[in-house]
Amino acid sequence: MWDPTSYLRYGDERSRPFYDLLARVGAERPRTVVDLGCGPGNLTLTLAERWPGARVVGLDSSPEMIEAATAARRSGGTAPEAARVEFAVGDARDWSPGPDVDVVISNAMLQWVPGHDALLRRWARELPAGAWLAFQLPGNFGAPSHQALRTLANEPRWRDVVAPVLRPGPAGGEVGDDPVGYAALLADAGCRVDAWETTYVHLLPVDDGAAHPVLSWLEGTALRPVRAVLGGGAAWDDFRAALGERLATAYPARNGWVYFPFRRIFVVARTGARPQGETS
Repeated sequence: MWDPTSYLRYGDERSRPFYDLLARVGAERPRTVVDLGCGPGNLTLTLAERWPGARVVGLDSSPEMIEAATAARRSGGTAPEAARVEFAVGDARDWSPGPDVDVVISNAMLQWVPGHDALLRRWARELPAGAWLAFQLPGNFGAPSHQALRTLANEPRWRDVVAPVLRPGPAGGEVGDDPVGYAALLADAGCRVDAWETTYVHLLPVDDGAAHPVLSWLEGTALRPVRAVLGGGAAWDDFRAALGERLATAYPARNGWVYFPFRRIFVVARTGARPQGETS
């Protein structure tokens, strides 16, 4: 179960990659813009501001997230951009673009879809010529935070219950978490591609009496399936406390802050366009 409140705890840090991705999308007058994995909808609403003539659709597999997104749209009152946004529960694995979809955005969603390289190929094939496909996803599978999580999950007490619900590796199939691999995949599919990676250094405040900030961060994402399988009771409390101790060692506080490096991969592709430098 997704918890929109936990996810939005570090809303500024989570939204920055979205805007960095969007800045490289050059669509001018798209007919329909789709946000796959829209979460609580706060960023989806900004797409209607960016493209005031477009129909904007936000899809997410979590009913809790769509409920929050619908509430966010209602809070927009009579704003015309809010009125043009639609939210619905839907699985990206089953989604196919209609003939009027000119922009597809996916912000930190594809890492939850094993083998999503096959999805990217299909979307590139099904989108109309000249459409934009833009996504970003974490590339931090090897970070100390995730190493600590996997190590703890494989201890005898947790191995049979927790370890199976963790991702065994990057979810991109043969692409892994390599921006070059994503660029090659989409270029081979006939797209013009812009791909890069960035490591953000998030400064997370340390609050007296509160959990370690990296633990709080993970509670909104990677720890979600762990809490679900442990049921949120005493076992969850024990696992959470043990992980918090390891994270405090991996990410020590400095003058009231924890420095949290976070690598992200960005890809912006345009369908039906020739790779840069290729001539007819």
